[in-house]
Amino acid sequence: MIELKHLTKKYDHFLAVDDLNLRIATGEFFGLLGPNGAGKTTTIGMLSTLLLPTDGEILLDGEPLTRKNDRLKRKLSVVTQEYSMRQDMTMDEIMQYQGRLYYMPAKKIRERTEELLEFCGLIDYRRRTVRKLSGGMKRKLMVCRALLTEPEILLLDEPTAGMDALARRQMWNLLKKLNQQNLTILLTTHYMEEAETLCDRVGFMCNGTLGETDAPANMIGALGRYTVDEAAEGGITNHYFQGKEDAIHYLSASSTEASLRSTTLEDVFLEKIGQQLERRS
Repeated sequence: MIELKHLTKKYDHFLAVDDLNLRIATGEFFGLLGPNGAGKTTTIGMLSTLLLPTDGEILLDGEPLTRKNDRLKRKLSVVTQEYSMRQDMTMDEIMQYQGRLYYMPAKKIRERTEELLEFCGLIDYRRRTVRKLSGGMKRKLMVCRALLTEPEILLLDEPTAGMDALARRQMWNLLKKLNQQNLTILLTTHYMEEAETLCDRVGFMCNGTLGETDAPANMIGALGRYTVDEAAEGGITNHYFQGKEDAIHYLSASSTEASLRSTTLEDVFLEKIGQQLERRS
């Protein structure tokens, strides 16, 4: 279990993360959602111990996580937003280098490399250098590298940023398979569809503060499972309904252009966070 207790990060007078409290159960797929600058990457930075909290603490299975606790740190692995790999190295070399950093036996590195590249559909490209890989392949290789040491927790910071639709779906399938093996995953993203598809539970973050957390389906249900988008003078107005019949009745009575659809997690996000963003801009 991951526990964040009153986690705070301040840079001079800027409060990047403000009194964050969160529990993530073992084997859970949790999504930390929010716009750019919300504090998501800073939170990942503190979890990975690259950043030190200004206040508060992080517990893994009840034990404080610190930079000096190498045994506890090995339970975590991180996939960052940036492609942090040498361009002239092959997949095999990337994996070997990572394994040596963690003093893994050469035989174990070879076995895990074979297993992970096969699992991620990269085995046929293992001798291709990083600069010759597509963006999706690079992202999957970063996941392979992160899994080499058999972590219990995977931290993913915008793992599908910049991917095309096909590569993004391939990454989703990979992450689902990993989570089914009881790997705890914390995902930060601003793609609402991604979180709705993958996550057991999500939380919205804005201006360094985390709001309520719940399953995406529960959040959508609380807002209303059906949405009527109605043309208005200032743009599109959204109306939410629990029952389809009520939504259809409203739609049929509308005197302007309108359409009916299922409510999404993006609708929930815009209702909860949109006003904050408008005030900030």
